Amino acid sequence: MSVHVTLRDQTSTGKETGFLELSEVPSKLTLRDLIRTRVREEVALFNADRAKSYRGLVVPEDAVAGADGFHVPTSRRIDWERQADVAIGAFERNGFFVLVDGRQRTDLDEELDLTGPSDIRFVRLAPLVGG
Repeated sequence: MSVHVTLRDQTSTGKETGFLELSEVPSKLTLRDLIRTRVREEVALFNADRAKSYRGLVVPEDAVAGADGFHVPTSRRIDWERQADVAIGAFERNGFFVLVDGRQRTDLDEELDLTGPSDIRFVRLAPLVGG
């Protein structure tokens, strides 16, 4: 069974900074798989239209900050697997944490049981650079 979920980004002070809607997400998956799925989708959106700025969980290493996100050289596609590895590393170093239905999840291999209205929040604790 799959669900449609909305992932929300917020600062440690609670300010919401963005969101990403995902369709056809398995209702049962690990936190690691949720993070990797999120990164894969946001990189796919960027690579499909590189004229836009990049707004993802982790910033690609050669990106330059702009008013509307991060700018990546238009000649370069972003590698989602590399970005996902950076995101997993950032999670392990406490660069961000994830709340699912109000409960902090700390184990990347914990299986989540998602429902359509699940409240999923990625809380950033520090700038995440290095993809």
